Parts: sequence; C-alpha cells; structure tokens
Amino acid sequence: MLDSTDKKLINLLQNDSKQTTKQLSLQLNLSVTAVYERIKKLEKEKVIQKYVALINKNKIGKSSLVFCHVKLIQHSREYVTTFEREILKLEEVSECFHVSGDYDYILKIYVKDMDEYRDFMVTKLTAIKYIGSTHSTFAIEEVKNTTIINL
Repeated sequence: MLDSTDKKLINLLQNDSKQTTKQLSLQLNLSVTAVYERIKKLEKEKVIQKYVALINKNKIGKSSLVFCHVKLIQHSREYVTTFEREILKLEEVSECFHVSGDYDYILKIYVKDMDEYRDFMVTKLTAIKYIGSTHSTFAIEEVKNTTIINL
C-alpha cells in the first residue's frame, strides 16, 4: 500500500526521474537514505517498472501519428494469438490495445509521413493473417500527451 510520501515521490519521479536522491529528499523532507530505500522498495514491488528517455518525435523524423483500428475476421483464440504475436514484431507500432466496440484493436503508430504509412500498411500490417478490416485516423495536432499518472 502506498502512503502519501510514496505518492509524492512517484509524482516527483514521473516529472523528472533524473533528480538525485538529494534533490528528492529536500522536496520530501526526508533523509537521502530514506528516499533511496523508498525508491528501491517501489522498484522491487514493480510500482516503478522502468526509467526511459522520452523522445521528440519531430527531431527523429517520426512526426506523423496514426491510430489504426483493426477488426479481425473473427475473435477465435487462434486469430487473436496470431495477430498479437505478429503485431509485437512491428517496430512502427508503439502501442496496441485490445478493445471493446466496433473494432478489436487500436494501434498507435509513428511514421515519417503518409508514404511511409502506406508502405507500412501494404507490406507489413495487411500481411498479418486474419485481419478483416482497418480504419486509420491521422492526428492533426497533439493537444495533450503525458506519461504522468497523477497520484
């Protein structure tokens, strides 16, 4: 169970995980050792799963964001397993969600431009067996994008 100090610590780390234990200790009114121990406990319990660098997509030529809705031919175990195994191999897909509603999956895909997306669709995505239909939605502007889950 997380106490209020753990929650504050997690929020601080979500905003900037490169803060030193000294910086964190000053903000939390705890000793450096106490902060270190809390972080180690949160890591051990998998509350903190990993630390990453968030990349500016425009600086690496992946500025086009596409949400692709995928419907399978049918929802059998074999079709679901095959689709999910194959989608994990596609580096363009940054996120994949199995969802309820009109479609079975929503994919979050970053590409350079429309040509790269077309190539991805034709050579990679539609090569996966059991896809019945797809529907693509192109992001016009990013209004909000955060990795922070406020506690």
